[in-house]
Amino acid sequence: MKYLIKSIVCVVFLAALTAPAAAQQPAPPKSAAGKPQQKPPSTVMKGKLEKLSCKLGTEDRHARIAVEVIGGRTKSIAYYSKWKPRTCSVHIVRDDAYSKWEDTGHVTIVTLSEDKGSFLIDHEKQFVKILFRDIDRERFCGMPGKITGSLTVTRGKAQCELEGVMDAHALESESAEVAK
Repeated sequence: MKYLIKSIVCVVFLAALTAPAAAQQPAPPKSAAGKPQQKPPSTVMKGKLEKLSCKLGTEDRHARIAVEVIGGRTKSIAYYSKWKPRTCSVHIVRDDAYSKWEDTGHVTIVTLSEDKGSFLIDHEKQFVKILFRDIDRERFCGMPGKITGSLTVTRGKAQCELEGVMDAHALESESAEVAK
C-alpha cells in the first residue's frame, strides 16, 4: 500500500512540474500575414541506398573512393589517396556543417565552407563522376596545394578512372627528388 501511495504522489508531483513548463513554451513565430511560419522542407532522401566504391593503383600509391547514393543522388563521398609516405582523406556528407549541396538535373554541386573548393558530381546510369575543383589539400591532406581533376566510379567495376587528381602528388615527389 505504501508503494502505491508513493507512486501516486510521484506521478502527481511530476505532472505538476511539467504542466507549467508546457504552458510557458513560446508560440511559433508568425509571418507577416499572421499565419504560423512553417519549417523549411527536410532534405530527407528517399529511395534505395547504393554503395559504390573503387580503387586504382598499388598498395603504396593509390586512390580510392566510396560513394553512397540514395534515389539517384549522392549522400556522401569518402576519398582516400596514398602516395607513400603521404596520405590524403576527404569525407563529406550531405547536410553537414561543412558543405552546401545543390541538385540540378543529374548534377550535384557541393561547395565546401571557407572557400576550400567544390565538387561537381555527375550522376549517370552506369557511373558517378566526381570532379574535384581546387579542393584545399592543406585542410584534408596536411600539405600545400589543390586537388583538381576527376574520379569516375562505374557500377559493377572495382577499378576507378582517374584524371589529374593525384598529379600534384607526382609533381611534389619529383620536386623532392630534384632537391636532393
